[in-house]
Order: sequence, then C-alpha cells, then structure tokens
Amino acid sequence: MTPKTLTGDDSIKTWVEHPVGGPIIRDLLAQSGQDPDVLKPVQRLAIKRLIKLSKGRFSQQMVDDLVARAAAGDVPSGSDVPATTGSAAGESDVADAAAASAAEVERPEWVERLDQGRFTGKTVIVTGAGSGIGRATASRIAREGGRVVAVDVSQERLDEFAGEHSGAEIVTIVADITDDAKVAEIVAAAGDRIDGLANIAGIMDDMTPIGELTDAVWKRVFSVNVDGTMKLMRAVVPTMLAQGAGSIVNTASEAALRGSAAGVAYTASKHAVVGLTKSTAFMYGPSGLRVNAVAPGPTITNIEASFASPLGAERVRLAMTILPDAAEAEALAASITFLLSDDGVNINGVVLASDGGWSAA
Repeated sequence: MTPKTLTGDDSIKTWVEHPVGGPIIRDLLAQSGQDPDVLKPVQRLAIKRLIKLSKGRFSQQMVDDLVARAAAGDVPSGSDVPATTGSAAGESDVADAAAASAAEVERPEWVERLDQGRFTGKTVIVTGAGSGIGRATASRIAREGGRVVAVDVSQERLDEFAGEHSGAEIVTIVADITDDAKVAEIVAAAGDRIDGLANIAGIMDDMTPIGELTDAVWKRVFSVNVDGTMKLMRAVVPTMLAQGAGSIVNTASEAALRGSAAGVAYTASKHAVVGLTKSTAFMYGPSGLRVNAVAPGPTITNIEASFASPLGAERVRLAMTILPDAAEAEALAASITFLLSDDGVNINGVVLASDGGWSAA
C-alpha cells in the first residue's frame, strides 16, 4: 500500500516509523552520532514542535526540507523502502486491514485552551519565570489577564519572556530566592495585593545516594528547593491573610512521592516541600489561604540531570524504564494555574501528581 504523505503536523513517532520518513530521520540523527531513541521522550509531539523546543537548532526550513524529501521519496542510499505496488487488489485490501488492526492508534496532541480573564485583577508571583515550567506558567497567567511578577536569576531570559507578551502587565525581577533582601524586593514589587504565588524555581541534584553525598550538593539543593520556597511562602502570607484570600502552589516532584526518581538530596528536598505545603494549608486554611503542590513527572525543561554516581545512574535509570512520555511545560502550567485560580476553590493541602500516570505505576 502507498505510505501516507507526511507533514509537519505528523508526530515524531509517525515520522520515525514511516517507511520513507524513518530512514531520513535516522540518517539525520546518525550524522550527529545519535539514534531515534533520543526522540522517544517527545515522540507524541508534532515534528514541527521541535522548532520551539530546540531553541533555534531546528528551524522551519529544516521541517520544510524534511517534508519535501519525504514527498519526493528522497531516502538515503542504503536504506530499504518497502514496495508500494505490485500486489493484487484482494491481497492489498487484506494487507491494509491487517496493518490497520495492528497499528497503534495515534493519540491526538494536547492543545492549550485559554480561559480568557481567569486571572483578571489578580497579581501572581512566579519564580523560575525565565524558562521551563515557570515561564509557561507566567505566560498563561499573563495571557489570561493576570498581572505577573516574573522572577528569575537571568535578566536575559526575563527580557525575552516579557518581550513575547507585549501589552501584558509583567514586572520582572532578577533575584536569588534564597536572598532575604531579594525576597523582600519581590514582595514589594507585587504591591499591596498578592493573589497567588507559584514557587517553581528549583535545581536538580547529581543523583548521588547518601553514601556518596557531599555536603556541598546537599546544602545547594536544600538552599534553593526548600529555603527559597519557604522564604517566599513566609513573605507572602501576611498580605494574603490581610486580604482573607490567597493561593500558593509549590512545585514538588515525582521525587516527593517515590524514592526512585532522583538522588537523595533532591528527593529529600521535594519531600520537604510537601511538608511545607501541607502544614501551611492546615494552619491557614480557615483564614482563606489555599496551599497546594504539583508533582511533575517527566517534563521538557532546561533542568538537566547529571549522574555523579555509577550506583545512582544504574538505579535511577532502571526506574526510568517505566517513564511515560515527557510533557511540555505548558501541560504542567495547566495544572498549576488550575490550582492557583478560583477553579481550585475547594482544593487545599493537596499534592497533585501531574505525571502522565507515572505515580500509578
């Protein structure tokens, strides 16, 4: 049978498994010393989404060239392409039916749908707003009418973010969230009203088990993931109490739910974030504050894991064999903004696993 015509809207999985597109993709990857496994975490995404995810390394022109090559049957020499003609009509019908029954049904790609005005009149502080989940969350709040106090350690990333949202009310603050003076500056920039805080800034450890853990890694991870989260929570609570309302969403992790997702420092730090979340929810729930956490699973962000320990690499990679496909940051922003908004009105003290079902495995 004749293979389907490929476009930029087809998933990476469709391209890799296509009799013409597959050899083209594998040849391109081989030129850079890679194989198709590198694309597995994003295989459900349309191939054109690589333009954004690659941060300029994969262009629209490259997508157009791939589509043109596939349409022309321009397969690299040495690749085998199944014949597309030659069988009798009856045999072809049977083959088509068998192929259709055996093929995996391709799931539709998730599309972000904005709730216009959901954050109108609200001020929300978002840390880590320069990239990844923080940037996606800040973007969604801004596009849904909110005033965003965008916090990051990089002025360049913040300027880029603000430039993408002309007309939105965005205040950018370059700050280290472990610095008390900077935390005070963030709160001052928010002004008299703070409706929400999205504590998203965080760092990964080096996957070391406790027998190989250094004090430096422990202190650095806890300083950002726990101390920084605590300092901002502590700083916004007085304003929220004075208002009689406020929503805080902390970023936990799969490592807050299991012991097999990271090294001991990161795992312990995210368990601590859950403790901060639940205690604060219990203490201030009657005063109108809601405090929840989101536990992301595999997500496409700029936080990269490094393996300083052979044992850590062996054990964590074993656990990763059951990972679901990685989600885009916008999918996590959907979960976070739900909890931040009035849509989460009856939810307090919850750790929402936004992980594609990883925690159910």
